[in-house]
Amino acid sequence: VVKGVNFVGLVDAGDPVEIAKRYNEEGADELCFLDITASHLERDTIVDVVERVARELFIPLTVGGGIRTIDDISRLLNVGCDKISLNSAAIKNPNLIDEAANKFGSQCVVIAIDAKRNSSEISRGNLYGTARNSNGDLHGDMRNPDTNLGSETRNFGKILRGAQDEILTGNGELCGYSVFINGGRLDTGRDALAWAKEAQERGAGEILLTSMDCDGVKNGFELNLTRIFSALDIPVIASGGAGEMEHFKDAFLAGADACLAASIFHFREIEIKALKAYLQEQGVEVRL
Repeated sequence: VVKGVNFVGLVDAGDPVEIAKRYNEEGADELCFLDITASHLERDTIVDVVERVARELFIPLTVGGGIRTIDDISRLLNVGCDKISLNSAAIKNPNLIDEAANKFGSQCVVIAIDAKRNSSEISRGNLYGTARNSNGDLHGDMRNPDTNLGSETRNFGKILRGAQDEILTGNGELCGYSVFINGGRLDTGRDALAWAKEAQERGAGEILLTSMDCDGVKNGFELNLTRIFSALDIPVIASGGAGEMEHFKDAFLAGADACLAASIFHFREIEIKALKAYLQEQGVEVRL
């Protein structure tokens, strides 16, 4: 397991199987294994590692990176993962979303979006730090238990949705963020919100949303981006940026259905049980 900043500067964070076991024991609600160099290097996901990780877990496991075909998805589900995360392959072949949802169900199809703020939008709104996965990274996932995954039920951030009009650009449906693929190396030129809406229509069950601008900075989730994506009818996972417990509360109030973090859990800067206790004290419903 490795972790970086802005998708580079990777640091060894430990053995993936041992880290997975620890997260399972410490109370993470879900685990994400994201191999972001697989697509760039045109290799398959590390299936043997996924299988070893899955054996140690009693919580849902999402796996992404190097998934290009229905057969790839079948192979991963067969070795124990519960959901698959599509990123580059979905952009290159959007029909893969439809095929996966029809064959396996929307509940196991997650679309990962690596979003970067357009240069013309840098000065608009607040920019918060966002930490995310690197090669073969594992993440602890905190979920609001009232979120009905795969449905239109949204539980947090409704009071903030009115602020959305102030955040969207003058292009109507465009949000001011572009989608990057191949581990953040290639700008697709596609608007992030427009792509998320298309993925939703094609059958995606969740969106894993990452801000490339703030990867690893630990100044908080990028709340403007989270609020924009709360317009979707499917759950949105706010990925990274967490440096303090308060950042998780802010993300839930901004509309996130789940929060994902890597560095602070990998390096034991925040303990999951303590975080959940804090969130409960702040009125955020979590599984204890």
